[in-house]
Amino acid sequence: MLKLRALLMFFMPMFFSFMAYSKPIIYVNQVGFDPKSPKIAVIGYPGDLAKDAIFNIIDTQTNKTVFTAAIGKAENVKDWKLDQKFYKADFSSFQKPGNYKITFKAADQIYTSASFSIEEDILAKRTISAIVHYYNKQRANTPEELEADKNMLLFGSTKKVDVHGGWCDASGDVSKYFSHLAYANFVSPQQTPLVTWSLINTSETISKKLIQWKIKDSLDNEAIWGADYMMRCLSDQDYFYMIVFSYFDKNPAARRIVGLKANSVTTDEYQSAFREGAGMAIASLARISQWKKSGDFSSQQYLDGAKRAYAHLLVNNTKYDDDGKENIIDDYCALMAAAELWIATNDNFYKEEARKWAHKLENRMTDKGWFRSNDGNRPFWHAADAGLPIVALTRYLKKENDSNEIKAAKNVIKKALDYNLTVTNNVENPFGYARQSFLFNGSVKDGFFIPHDNETGWWWQGENARLASLATAAIEGGKAVSAANKTTEKKTLDLYASQQLSWILGCNPYSVCFLYGFGESNVPYMHSNYGHGSEKGGISNGITGKEGNGDGSGIDFKMDVEGNDEWRWTEQWIPHSAWFLQAITALAEK
Repeated sequence: MLKLRALLMFFMPMFFSFMAYSKPIIYVNQVGFDPKSPKIAVIGYPGDLAKDAIFNIIDTQTNKTVFTAAIGKAENVKDWKLDQKFYKADFSSFQKPGNYKITFKAADQIYTSASFSIEEDILAKRTISAIVHYYNKQRANTPEELEADKNMLLFGSTKKVDVHGGWCDASGDVSKYFSHLAYANFVSPQQTPLVTWSLINTSETISKKLIQWKIKDSLDNEAIWGADYMMRCLSDQDYFYMIVFSYFDKNPAARRIVGLKANSVTTDEYQSAFREGAGMAIASLARISQWKKSGDFSSQQYLDGAKRAYAHLLVNNTKYDDDGKENIIDDYCALMAAAELWIATNDNFYKEEARKWAHKLENRMTDKGWFRSNDGNRPFWHAADAGLPIVALTRYLKKENDSNEIKAAKNVIKKALDYNLTVTNNVENPFGYARQSFLFNGSVKDGFFIPHDNETGWWWQGENARLASLATAAIEGGKAVSAANKTTEKKTLDLYASQQLSWILGCNPYSVCFLYGFGESNVPYMHSNYGHGSEKGGISNGITGKEGNGDGSGIDFKMDVEGNDEWRWTEQWIPHSAWFLQAITALAEK
């Protein structure tokens, strides 16, 4: 009996996994599409569909068929080993606004998708208010947090400073980060400063629409909340404090300003380098200074703070870089800082600084089309900010007026975008999932997911911020380099961007809409300290390569793992929604 039970325990997970993928299913973006946008759903089927198989678009109000088209050819994502063939259902030509479902018939049975809508500016119109709500609820503003953070000890010191405000980093972590993987050098994500810049960018880019939708004031207030926090984190020595760490302790008195090493080992290396959040913080403060709006600080204080911090890092940046060397992340974050200071001041000093950093970034472009992260052969890959080099260059181009400089930057943007498309499409890839090149065991390899064996010392959680950042890069980069809005190149980039966002919104092999409170299938709620936790408008980490595969091959996602490991897939993290906000803002900009 014990042997039988052991065998059942071993085989049951495989049985249910097989059952999940042997059942025909339609994977679709569970929120919706703009009328003129690319529209791709994917049909998963355990065998071969008839050559003349069709799918239908059904109006959910009338239950009538409003569009019919042929199902695409069978494709197989060999790396994922899902025992399914995948077929694209392309209905890009169908543009009528409304509410719909997709159906197809196989073996005398009709299968139906989750519902979705078609509407002008649908993603921005329907989700921005929820994203603003999410950040508002992530504010570190409970009495416990405010009391602790107004008198915060620096690690290894008796000095206390006021660093109240900001946002809790994730639905399972109430710490506050400019960046949290500084020790890994090549994968530092931009966190609180990125959120602030993203909110500012949306406010400025689609201001009239935000007013029309009655959400601009609340979005602006959230951006100012972020700017005020960054000003408090600007030390009297002109560097930014990197991390307010909770130690995952329910006692707020345990919180400290720290630097982090692997496995949450804390240090007094809490000074932020350009790549450790400071570059994006400077960019955010310089940009918001033009609003002439005051929070707890004035516009002039925002600008003066940005200038002080930038001047300080020009002298001290490599002292704060953990390996003492600047890399590509310093380049694109410093470029954002210098570009925003140039835009805000029109000062020739910042013009030359912006060009300097742009040249450094441009010089990292290889003939193959990927950026070099270091001075060797490490391709740039990033689990959160993969699109930021392109976004930084497009922001710089908003100010640059020298034709040679413009040409050089656009050439690099085009090479990077062409590479993204090539590496993504060099294997069968019906979902259009953004692939990348990375260094693994001394060799450059292409893959779907981030390698789990990397400099952080642990394997990475899901990549939804990466996907949204690359969608943003495709849209903004496409605007910068396409000669006209209707070129084939731009249409290809639009499809690439659309498929990244659709993956986040449910068109993925697990049919999960990772934008909480939207779609028909969400991850479970996650609780956190001080009453924080999952919120509508937050985006979960998402899908990864197979657990145990160091190169990130295979595919994995779990709702729950009998304890604490589910955070890898289901935990919300503030950069995910920040990048999604940038992507849908770029889509809504006309």
